[in-house]
Amino acid sequence: MSLSYTAPAVSVDIVLLTLKDQCLHVALHQRSQEPFSGVLALPGGYIHTDEDADLEATATRVLQQKTGLTPRYLEQLKSFAGPQRDPRGWSVAISYVALIPLSALEQSGNGVFHFFPVDDLPELAFDHAEQIQSAVQRVRNKSSYSTLPCWLLPEAFTLTELQRTYEQIFGETLSRGTFRSRLGIKVSDVAPGEAADDAQLLIATDAMKGGAQRPARLFKVNQLGLFRRAWW
Repeated sequence: MSLSYTAPAVSVDIVLLTLKDQCLHVALHQRSQEPFSGVLALPGGYIHTDEDADLEATATRVLQQKTGLTPRYLEQLKSFAGPQRDPRGWSVAISYVALIPLSALEQSGNGVFHFFPVDDLPELAFDHAEQIQSAVQRVRNKSSYSTLPCWLLPEAFTLTELQRTYEQIFGETLSRGTFRSRLGIKVSDVAPGEAADDAQLLIATDAMKGGAQRPARLFKVNQLGLFRRAWW
C-alpha cells in the first residue's frame, strides 16, 4: 500500500557568536523576503541535496555565501522542528553555533550583519531567539572547562587577551591569579614551544606583542581541548 505524505522543509541556521563591547554578541541579518520580511534573523539556508555532502557542508556553504568566511569553530547544536515555527508549515531547522572574531565578521562588509548582546535580543524571526539561547548555554558551559573561547581570538594571543575573553563570555571580572588558577595556567614564564598549562594546550610561540608595559608572549591553541583543573 502506498502512503502519501508531505515532506517538511529542512534548513540549516547558524548562530554566529562574537565578542563586541566587552560582551558576547550574536550576528544577525535583516530578512528581505516573507515570511518575516524586514525582521532580524540568523543566517541560514536550505540543504542542497545535489552539492552538500552532509549537514556541516550545508552550514559551511551557507556561511561562505553570506559572509565569505569559513569559521575556525563550527558545532552542530540541536534540531528545532514543528508546525508552529514557520507560518508556511511544518519545518525542520538544524542549528549550528560558530565562533568568529569580530574583525573577521566585519570584513563581510558594512550592513551585512547587525550585532546584539546575547542577553538583550531584539524581536527575531521564527524560533531564532530560542536557538540563540541554546547556543549561548552550550558555549558558556563548554567554556567553563575547555579552550573553546580561544576560537573567538586571533590565532595567536596573549594570556591577558585570553583572560579578557573568558571574562566577557561569563560577564565576570577576575584577578590574574584567580583566572590562571581556574585553568591551571603556570605563574612562571614559559619558553617558546612549551605549554603554559597543566593540560599542555596553550603553546607558547616565539612571537611577542608590545604594549604599555613589557612585551607579552603570544600563545596558540591548535585543537579544542579540556583544561586539566578547570572550574568556573
